[in-house]
Amino acid sequence: MKKTQIIDRSRDEHFMREALALAAQGAALGEVPVGAVLVQDGQVIGRGFNCPISRHDPSAHAEMVAIRDAALQVQNYRLPGSTLYVTLEPCSMCAGLIVHSRIQRVVYGATEPKAGVAISRGQFFSQDFLNHRVLVEGGVMAEQCSEALSEFFRMRRLKARGGDAVTSLDG
Repeated sequence: MKKTQIIDRSRDEHFMREALALAAQGAALGEVPVGAVLVQDGQVIGRGFNCPISRHDPSAHAEMVAIRDAALQVQNYRLPGSTLYVTLEPCSMCAGLIVHSRIQRVVYGATEPKAGVAISRGQFFSQDFLNHRVLVEGGVMAEQCSEALSEFFRMRRLKARGGDAVTSLDG
């Protein structure tokens, strides 16, 4: 008998909003606004946002930080039955960690056309050589997740040109 997982869209949106709040924390520090939360049995067990600049650590992506936090919280390097909510499609580095951590499901917001490996630059999670299968769902609150990134880079470009960081409501 095949095990079926019931997807609860309102639950997914609830946790994605938490990931977006973490992304905003990262943006406030000058980091690219990507946030992640890891959930097990309905409880957040790990949180993270992008912080490679402030930590001087190229591996400090939101997913990595959240997974490390969760592993410490539960005192286990395996996180079976958990769901990772992340505002941006994972890269290859993060996808590898997701598999090794035995995360059950990944839910992401915006696609990442340059480096995303769930669908944008390949379908990493469906590769035959993997010893663990991860369920993947993209596009949850994609518009809000994309907007957070677009606004961050728009403000960065404006600042680089010496423009005023204050914006009008009509954009």
